Amino acid sequence: MTKRTVVAMPGDGIGGVVLDASIRVLDAAGFKADYVQADIGWEFWKKEGNPLPQRTLDLLTEHKIGLFGAITSKPKDAANAELDENLKDKGLVYSSPIVGLRQYFDLDVCTRPCRTYKGNPLNFIRRGQKDAIEEPVVDVVIFRQNTEGLYGGVEWSNPPAQVYDALKTHPKFVQNFSDVPVEELSVSTRIFTKKYTSRILKAAFAYAEKYGYKSVTVCEKPNVIRETSGMMFKLAQEIQKNEYPEIELWNTNIDAQMMWLTKNPENYGVIVAGNMFGDIVSDGFAGLIGGLGFACSANIGEDVAVFEPTHGSAPKYADYPESIVNPIAMIASACMMLDHIGETKISDRIKKAIAKVIEDGKVKTYDMMKMTGKSTVLDAGAASTDEMADAVIEALGE
Repeated sequence: MTKRTVVAMPGDGIGGVVLDASIRVLDAAGFKADYVQADIGWEFWKKEGNPLPQRTLDLLTEHKIGLFGAITSKPKDAANAELDENLKDKGLVYSSPIVGLRQYFDLDVCTRPCRTYKGNPLNFIRRGQKDAIEEPVVDVVIFRQNTEGLYGGVEWSNPPAQVYDALKTHPKFVQNFSDVPVEELSVSTRIFTKKYTSRILKAAFAYAEKYGYKSVTVCEKPNVIRETSGMMFKLAQEIQKNEYPEIELWNTNIDAQMMWLTKNPENYGVIVAGNMFGDIVSDGFAGLIGGLGFACSANIGEDVAVFEPTHGSAPKYADYPESIVNPIAMIASACMMLDHIGETKISDRIKKAIAKVIEDGKVKTYDMMKMTGKSTVLDAGAASTDEMADAVIEALGE
């Protein structure tokens, strides 16, 4: 095994705790790596006016692979209020550093698996015929376009004259907004390009073919958002017809898909969507497998890849004397990193160990015990972050 260098980015809140837990599991499973810690997140925004310093970008440029914990993001006014006094009134504008990473390195393919763990007390259940209790197996992988759409960052409040004049050339704008004073307008764009829309679609179809999924579902809103959602579905039709005719192409609207989540989640395999709708539907499916404590993700570009849990920084838990948060999403994200770099045997060992711990049911974090997150949950029998990581490490040897 070639020894790797991995850029470790703890970020904010609980990010450092779950990242440390995942690295302990990686070490115990035999993955050989040097971890270079990189600066990212809220503290660097407050101190430097930049939550994503160039030195961190340089490390990722050099080493190509990153593990990321979590970040805190706050609205514009709250972000400005927390800047160091020496940095205020200098025109600095906060933007999400994870979005910045995705755009800087073109990490356009986001993969979010949502799979049921046998024995997880948080698994979705439903009532079937004759009041039978059913627990459908969820095995869905969401492909989310990561760099365009509503998260592209092309937006204005009180748009400049050239933007306002361009908007006035559209009849719908004239009809609905021409009497609105420009200073009362805020505009966020939703931009799709053929290049990156095709890339995420092809990645979804290729994954479905490789792992035996029967369908790819485009989850958008082409009946209303006709240009962008419409382009994605049209391209999906062409790709399916010309390259993957054996894989079924399904088309759902995001609102209907969210309704169907609890009706027939087992029917879906690979789902592909733009940035916002992919974010929504992946959180929805994560809820069926136990919540964000089990939701992992990968951000893949042509040269650089960053792996992260989809949960936030949970700052209210960060200062507890002993961490109570569930590290499985972060550990599973580390497994996605291993798969990406070809260390599939180690990844499979860790995934089997996670599954064994959950199925055994002897070690459960507070969310798995359906408790409210408080520092007292450990006294009530919930496992700490480290205890869950220890259980996974112990299961590696069984």
